[in-house]
Amino acid sequence: MSYEINPSHTFLTEAKRLRKRYHSFVNDLEDFKKSLEENPYQGAELCPGIRKIRMPIESKGRGKSGSARVVTANAIIAEHEGRIALLTIYDKSDASTIQLNVIRQMARELGFEV
Repeated sequence: MSYEINPSHTFLTEAKRLRKRYHSFVNDLEDFKKSLEENPYQGAELCPGIRKIRMPIESKGRGKSGSARVVTANAIIAEHEGRIALLTIYDKSDASTIQLNVIRQMARELGFEV
């Protein structure tokens, strides 16, 4: 499988904030990326090509339901090939959701058609 996974500027900023709060975050994010390469279609589809995926943060101790949410934009070329953009990440305790129009704009800025 060869999926190109690229974080957006917004994702990197939010990930840095979460990394400071949770000591297991770096390992949790690596595990998440591996699972995303295995199954880029996981999570809930917000609109075609954009998905919201639960990511557990081990040091938070709440499992997937109370941990982080990662919003991705997928451009799958073939069964095991494509581009995945990590648009944003947020802690479930900080926000319950994110506006879809904001997510679509972020995806367009990175060259994804949504």
